[in-house]
Amino acid sequence: MADSGLKRINRRVFLLACACVVALPACVKLAGCSEPMPAVAPATTKVTIDGRTFTLELALDDATRTKGLGQRTELAPDGGMLFSFPRSDERYFVMRDCFIDIDIIFLDGAGNVTATHHMPAEPPRGEGEGEVGDYLNRAYASRLKRYGSRYAAKYAIEIPGGALETLDVNPGDRIDLDTEMLDHFTR
Repeated sequence: MADSGLKRINRRVFLLACACVVALPACVKLAGCSEPMPAVAPATTKVTIDGRTFTLELALDDATRTKGLGQRTELAPDGGMLFSFPRSDERYFVMRDCFIDIDIIFLDGAGNVTATHHMPAEPPRGEGEGEVGDYLNRAYASRLKRYGSRYAAKYAIEIPGGALETLDVNPGDRIDLDTEMLDHFTR
């Protein structure tokens, strides 16, 4: 008698284990698990804005965010930069050593547009304004026009100047971003 009872329990445990093995992949998929993050941040990401796809360089740390698209003399028509910050805050951007016109879109943590601006290139540095790449020169920094996010922003997208004239992008619109990847690599 004891052997047949043990066999029934072992059979039930076996059947339960089989059911778990079969059901586990479905449970993981339902839980929203995705592919593991790569070990290194990608250099670019594709973002679609009003049906047009842009390949955006990523600015995920202080050094790349500070330089931005500065010192560029050209930008591909579908190029630009995506800035990601560790937390949402009211933000201001300037055209520091940027020799081309740029358009900017500020986004909150959910990808909702908070503000857009056309940012024309600033006149080159003058006497007493330091050298290109010297971002700490107060005389230079104080004369640059500031472009604000109006509300707390966690992300900003810079695209070629004039692109906003061809796109239907307004405050409150949503732009899909891979926020999980951006937040994972932002420092």
